[in-house]
Amino acid sequence: METTLPRVILVDLSETSREVMVRRLLAQGYAVEAAPDPVTGAELALSSPPRAVIADLWMPSISGVQLCRLLRTEPATAEVPVILRGDSDDPRSRFWAERAGAAGYVRKGRMSELVRLLTKVVLPQAEDDGFFMQLGGSNIDIRDRIARYLDAALFDSVVAAEVRALAACGSFERLFDVFSQFLSQVVRYRWLALSSEGHFGLHHHPANAAQAESEARLALGVSEGVPARCVVDEDTVLEAEGPATVVCHVPFAGARVGTLAISPSSSSEPDTVRLIQLVARELGGPVRMAALMAEQERLAAIDVLTGLRNRRAFQQQIVVEISRSTRYGIPLSLLLLDVDHFKAINDGHGHAGGDVVLSALGVILREQLRIPDIPARWGGEEFVVALPNTDLVGAGVAAERLRVAVAEATIRHGSVHIPVTISIGVSALEGGESLEVLTERADQAMYAAKMRGRNCVVISEPTPRLAAVASGE
Repeated sequence: METTLPRVILVDLSETSREVMVRRLLAQGYAVEAAPDPVTGAELALSSPPRAVIADLWMPSISGVQLCRLLRTEPATAEVPVILRGDSDDPRSRFWAERAGAAGYVRKGRMSELVRLLTKVVLPQAEDDGFFMQLGGSNIDIRDRIARYLDAALFDSVVAAEVRALAACGSFERLFDVFSQFLSQVVRYRWLALSSEGHFGLHHHPANAAQAESEARLALGVSEGVPARCVVDEDTVLEAEGPATVVCHVPFAGARVGTLAISPSSSSEPDTVRLIQLVARELGGPVRMAALMAEQERLAAIDVLTGLRNRRAFQQQIVVEISRSTRYGIPLSLLLLDVDHFKAINDGHGHAGGDVVLSALGVILREQLRIPDIPARWGGEEFVVALPNTDLVGAGVAAERLRVAVAEATIRHGSVHIPVTISIGVSALEGGESLEVLTERADQAMYAAKMRGRNCVVISEPTPRLAAVASGE
């Protein structure tokens, strides 16, 4: 194959400067095509891709940055190195050149530096297969191409900014809800799903719930044990099937913080995959922020010593349970328990020994109770347990089970065994009753257990009105 000189396109608005540079580059063994303006230079490059392009950073009508980005977006010139030149060696000019995708930046007048850089970056000669398709020559509307590129870049920038702004949402539930509202405006899809640290969000059509959830769990590898937080509306497309599911990792600071999956509709735009990849890259910050917020809320709700909810968190949760019980007629019971002779434990084993006892009780409560039950540290050596969907009889059984488990537990402080017992008061929610009254009745029953010698369970009897209703009188 005949060897030809490496062809370089030089864009320089100054005729004098152009002539000087052409002579120098010819002397260095390059075939040079000189263009007096960026439009001509772009047309030459697109009609017959060169081995390299040299242009000024700032030019009227079309800047070197725009020219460089245009060549990067065109398949024929995507790999052609572009060297940009400027009047100064300031950091901002180099920054712009790098962000535009230029192979390098050289200050004007440093011809030797330009030649050395050109030697490093010039493309190796491709094998000639005897076929080359002209890209349009002078008929190419360069300004129109650049305008389309800038519009696309602006669209991507707006999308990225909208996704980054989701960091203000806080919780995962709100993040996914707002995210799905936004994304459904720019992408047509059958369903959208996001998983992150035990969370699973799913946006689907009302008529396609089961199929969407099944497909999303499979795509993300989410087990049935993780509940779906669903956004259900007709912003999604109702189709039995569509193009292949798009799955993207959601990165943040080099680590994967989630996974995004989308099932495009058959009417989705051609650039859907690229857009989803962009969204996934920008979603890492908001997902990480939601995780941090959730962890902060969890830590604020947890008693450090026992690992149970603290009093404030319990009160927030029990209000929800009381409302559910009152609305649907579901029974709800409460246990209030106190460590017997706790002052003697502290006196005999020190506060460290007392802490060991309280920590051990936290473990026992978590082991003995059901998943729906809500144990918490009420304060000091007192603990409280809410038992949803449990009547007074069932609560009494649960309380006795706890009492026995504590009495039989082996709690050690160093090599010393600390025997521990508890007294438990039990109450069940009555119609229209407040948390304060429910707790007061459990507290009175617990006090009665203390008076009976401790290490026992006392059940608060229903009020006469409730007893009469239960007996049918």
